[in-house]
Amino acid sequence: MVDDYFAPLAKILSAHYSPAAIESIRKAYLVAHEAHEGQSRFSGEPYITHPIAVAGILAQMHLDAPTLQAALLHDVIEDTKVSKQAIAEQFGQDVAELVDGVSKLTQIKFENKAEAQAENFRKMVLAMAKDIRVVIIKLADRLHNMRTLGVLPEAKRNRIALETLEIYAPIANRLGMHSFRIEFEELGFAARYPLRYKVLKKSVTKARGNRKEILTEIEATLQKALRNTGIAAIKILGREKHLYSIYKKMVNKHIAFSEIMDRYAFRIIVSSVDSCYRVLGSMHTSFKPVPERFKDYIAIPKANGYQSLHTVLFGPYGVPIEIQIRTDDMDAMAESGIAAHWLYKSSAKSKNRAHLRAQAWLQGLVEMQKGGDSSLEFIENVKIDLFPDEVYVFTPKGNILELPRGACPVDFAYAIHTDIGNACVAAKINRRLSPLSTQLLSGQTVEIVTAPEARPNPAWLNFVVTAKARSEIRQSVQKQKLGESIQLGRRLLERALSTLSLRLEDISPENLRHVLRESKFKNLDQLLESMGLGSQIPLAVARRLAFAVKDEVLEEEKEKQKATRLLAKHPLIIKGSEGLVVTFADCCRPIPGDVIIGILSAGHGMVIHREQCKEVQHLHGTPTCIYLSWQDETPREFYTEIVADVYNKRGVLAELAATISHSSADIEDVKVKDKDGRYSEVSMLVTVRDRKHLAQVLRRIRALETTIRVVRV
Repeated sequence: MVDDYFAPLAKILSAHYSPAAIESIRKAYLVAHEAHEGQSRFSGEPYITHPIAVAGILAQMHLDAPTLQAALLHDVIEDTKVSKQAIAEQFGQDVAELVDGVSKLTQIKFENKAEAQAENFRKMVLAMAKDIRVVIIKLADRLHNMRTLGVLPEAKRNRIALETLEIYAPIANRLGMHSFRIEFEELGFAARYPLRYKVLKKSVTKARGNRKEILTEIEATLQKALRNTGIAAIKILGREKHLYSIYKKMVNKHIAFSEIMDRYAFRIIVSSVDSCYRVLGSMHTSFKPVPERFKDYIAIPKANGYQSLHTVLFGPYGVPIEIQIRTDDMDAMAESGIAAHWLYKSSAKSKNRAHLRAQAWLQGLVEMQKGGDSSLEFIENVKIDLFPDEVYVFTPKGNILELPRGACPVDFAYAIHTDIGNACVAAKINRRLSPLSTQLLSGQTVEIVTAPEARPNPAWLNFVVTAKARSEIRQSVQKQKLGESIQLGRRLLERALSTLSLRLEDISPENLRHVLRESKFKNLDQLLESMGLGSQIPLAVARRLAFAVKDEVLEEEKEKQKATRLLAKHPLIIKGSEGLVVTFADCCRPIPGDVIIGILSAGHGMVIHREQCKEVQHLHGTPTCIYLSWQDETPREFYTEIVADVYNKRGVLAELAATISHSSADIEDVKVKDKDGRYSEVSMLVTVRDRKHLAQVLRRIRALETTIRVVRV
């Protein structure tokens, strides 16, 4: 009776596994059967039928015995009293680690369900990276759940179907497991959109019935063309588009069903790579190829290891024929992907390619998740990386790099190495300097120009598409912000301590420890960072460090007023290039030469305003207000806004632009408002070096005959 459930699996195993391996798998079955005794699935079937089915899927792929043992035991840690240690003692550490990796992950209390699912997926990626068999078992587990989805309530069915279409099908595709991807998409489509699925299936069945005669004739024509070249094809298969791919094409390209079904697709399988190219030549000789529809995935394999030649021909009656030409090994790889590494032990070199690529991809995900992104952000990055179409570009040395469509030179730089991405300042595409936001096209040669002092620009996040680039830029910006906030915090503290005739070195270790403990900071850098980000008041921290006892500090109100006056006499020097923790207010747009103050904003650092700015008048003299002055030479240009009233004449805007340009200034933005038909108000955002430079610009604009008045806002 116990062996009744095992019998179908034993029949599959008998064809490819040794008696010793079958016995070891049966032993795992007996443990699983006993552990799940009394448990049922939603359909009412005994729970053991699920792990048996998962193991059956993997046995048909010829995976090794430990993987099948783990498949049979994959739910026992989560759903029964059997522990990981018990599994390790009976079946070895290898099987225990696989079971632990695949087990349903412990639910944690999150803000919402989406975040919980994202965190579970994140943990799954870590387990997958340790042993790639974890992902194969997980996919088989999901495949059987999808096959038995019909018994679940509609809401749960919808959620699981959507998750399968968005995550599991793309993962199967990314790992080259084509047959899994097709079944995931078909089952997910049927569960998620049942009515659309039924209508489309009926239309396809009807269309295929009308096409049988043409398909037979095209196949006979292809066979004849092959005989003329003397190449014997292993097989020629009419290739049907599956329903979900038809549906996606109709939705994404906004085309009718009839436009998709007017194409005929065939797969020609031959014995060698040489024969693939000879067959291609024969096809192009016998039929006219459609221009720009040929792809050589043998010379340049897809990211998931897929290899094949693709071409589109004008066939009999002028109908388009899509042809895929590949070897038998390539066909096995296309169907099974990384699982082909176990499926066929022969020709291991070619089989290992997908396995190594998958391992590298998973390792990249692990590196990315170390960046500290939230789980939801991580899963969105993974979705980006679960591959739209690829573009293939060349390094200056001729190496090929594959990137997602829409990738730019910054993505390319990070794909080569993180250090190159971080130091990137410019790019040459086909030897011509191009903007870093340029979208790359297949066949281009890309060269990255770096500089030792360069740092990633947060604006790059607006156009990079690869998860690695996004993650690395965010991490680098965070580190940059951390370093700059510590540096600014140190300057602010030193200046505040100077009012007490002290330096940071003069503070006793006991006082420092007392203040850190009181403020709940682990070290001085954390305290300085908090000051640099505007969360701590420098003057208050300085006085606490000096006296260490709070009561002593608070009773000295007169001393506080004295310190404020001293700080006003010794303003903090601003260079204009402090970085991310010092920003310039948009309300008053200060420039060198203006009298300025800094306002500490909790968590954001210091915002610099002109002293007379109405937005901050109420903050003058408060602890968050820092007195500042400009460094004699500032290394950058600053935005400022000017408004000119001009007569309405043809060419007046061009005249204004030329005048500003001749003054060595640039216009970043311009807005024109009509007043009463005779004259207009022109608002311009211009870049200037300082007040002196701005005065020159205003003087030249006033000198124009068309100008009535011009002022700085």
